[in-house]
Amino acid sequence: MVSTSPQKKPRTAAPEVRRKQLIEATITCIARKGISGTTLNAIAKEAGLSLGLANFHFKSKDALLSETLRHLAAEHRDMWLRDAQRGDLSDAEKLRSIVSSQFHPRICSQKKLAVWFAFFGEANHRKAYRLISSQIDMERQDLCTELFGNIISEGEYVDTDADQVAQTLEGLFDGLWLNMLMYPAKFRRDIAERQVIDYLRLVFPRHFCI
Repeated sequence: MVSTSPQKKPRTAAPEVRRKQLIEATITCIARKGISGTTLNAIAKEAGLSLGLANFHFKSKDALLSETLRHLAAEHRDMWLRDAQRGDLSDAEKLRSIVSSQFHPRICSQKKLAVWFAFFGEANHRKAYRLISSQIDMERQDLCTELFGNIISEGEYVDTDADQVAQTLEGLFDGLWLNMLMYPAKFRRDIAERQVIDYLRLVFPRHFCI
């Protein structure tokens, strides 16, 4: 009978390779079993590594969980910040890119959505979630507020508050992510992205026209 368990990896790989293997295995385990059901032993097995080697790179399950959350947050930030820093894009184009990155397959997968909400949903890990992700979330919200402010001035949109629009955008992101996690057959990434752009089109029709 052919074994289906993960193959043990050679012990000579670079530390960053090992750490990445363990982080990816952690994401898989949390998506399957939740945080409370994920053990360091299960993570090591999923990564194809020994428990001793896992303990060498991460002294505890909590340390590995925190590093996994930092990895996801940094990956997400890199995605939406990339085009936002480009000088050749308009403010509306930068905002479109931020919206698109929120629903990129590499960021908005069922597995990673499950991990995000697992951290948010478990009281023991909610504080870590806030500490690690809130700064990045606020950075994105502040950037969107700035871009919306430029568009409001440029388009002379009256009775429109940039900060309120940015807060609504964050609420749409969170709500649509949750819908996609809970009802994957009904809520799709492309439709979610279009719904957010439709909202921006209602608020700024001259800047988000079809």
